[in-house]
Amino acid sequence: MKIVGRKSEQEELRRHFDSGRPEFLAVTGRRRVGKTFLVKEMFKDDLTFYFSGAIGKGVTNAYQLRQFDKAIESCGGVPGLPSKDWADAFRKLKELLKKPKGQRQVLFIDELPWLDLPKSDFLSAVDNFWNTFASSRPDLMLVVCGSAASWIAKNIFHSKGGLHNRITGRVFLAPFSLGECEALFEEHGVVMNRYQIAESYMVFGGIPYYLGMFDKKFGPTQNVDRLLFAAHAPLKDEFYEVFRSLFATPDRHIRIVEALAKNQKGLTREEIIETTGIPGGGNLTTSLDELVQCDFIEKFSDFTKPKNDAQYRLVDPFILFWLRYVRNNETKDDYYWTNLIDDGRRRAWSGHAFELLCLRHVAQIKQTLGIWGVSTQVYAWRSRQSHPAAQIDLLINRKDGVTNLCEMKFSLHPYEISKTEAQKLEQRKMAFIVESKTTNAVHITMVTTYGLAEKGYRSLAQSEVTLDDLFR
Repeated sequence: MKIVGRKSEQEELRRHFDSGRPEFLAVTGRRRVGKTFLVKEMFKDDLTFYFSGAIGKGVTNAYQLRQFDKAIESCGGVPGLPSKDWADAFRKLKELLKKPKGQRQVLFIDELPWLDLPKSDFLSAVDNFWNTFASSRPDLMLVVCGSAASWIAKNIFHSKGGLHNRITGRVFLAPFSLGECEALFEEHGVVMNRYQIAESYMVFGGIPYYLGMFDKKFGPTQNVDRLLFAAHAPLKDEFYEVFRSLFATPDRHIRIVEALAKNQKGLTREEIIETTGIPGGGNLTTSLDELVQCDFIEKFSDFTKPKNDAQYRLVDPFILFWLRYVRNNETKDDYYWTNLIDDGRRRAWSGHAFELLCLRHVAQIKQTLGIWGVSTQVYAWRSRQSHPAAQIDLLINRKDGVTNLCEMKFSLHPYEISKTEAQKLEQRKMAFIVESKTTNAVHITMVTTYGLAEKGYRSLAQSEVTLDDLFR
């Protein structure tokens, strides 16, 4: 099967493959983002050993060991007595690899976090395997993978034991960009224009697994109904599947994303404590860090507030959509999303969902503005003094003395800035200048689907970004 997109990730993996040195790589990213597919497809002709840990709260260490033994046997290992522990299992793997083949051999261990069960000593066995065997074999390339990015960060990247500083490369897979989504749909024969691709992204995010389930006979709205609202919709329970597969006890994580889903502008740490009732402390910090690592939420510094008072925002479109429209949907309407097409709730959702889409494409916005090479920082901002209260969801602060105040609008036609809208934009801009005390020139940047209409107050904006620009 053809690999779509992932050019930089493929280049990074290939660079390590061709290094001529022992390599220990970690591939991370959100569940369903395509980590396993990318590694297996890239190295299918050189994959000497592959094993994936079984996912599930009730899976035992003995079961994982039995499956590991079977994987060794399927790759040419000699059948023998069952492994009594992980040290014994990796001894068998060493036997399989004892004689170099004169070419690069890739070892791929997937879903690594699920193998590290209590008292299993799995990490000690990996430590011993790498440090006493694989690290001296220039023909070996060990690739480990897992959706629980926080576990890998703690136990692999920042290990305080034998794996400290042993990783030779890291590859992070973000959700697909709009351009990659377009390429995926083309590969699957799904015909949609860019507006419809954006709508699809606003529901499912750039997650290849979800987008790959589209039926080419239907448009985006019908596919949303088929995948999420029909009687036996395959993704109806996906939210719980995702969280249960990532976290042994996901209740706290779910409470946090539920709170953020209800507050689309974001919450500070203190506001999260107040909203969820979760006590402040180490457990909350760990849960927030894990959600950030898993790419569900993002931490944004407020332009005029200290870094320790940052805002957290839910930026995973699928999680947001599921919480708002799927979880409590009692209509039993197989065509719920289709029948909501002219509803005000759907229009309100599309505005916020488009803002999330833009937050995922800041690189494309910068490229369109011609500031790709300019040092920038991205912020959010909340007014503390103005009435009515003002908020800016995307500020690009530039080293060249300019700050772009980005206003994002999703519409079927070129967007007209009305007199009322122009006044609001001016008030928001002035409130920001006064409260932030910035000395930068503040430019209003309109990010829209089809650009700005010729009539109205178009001249208010110093720059424009269109949907086509976001497909770069």
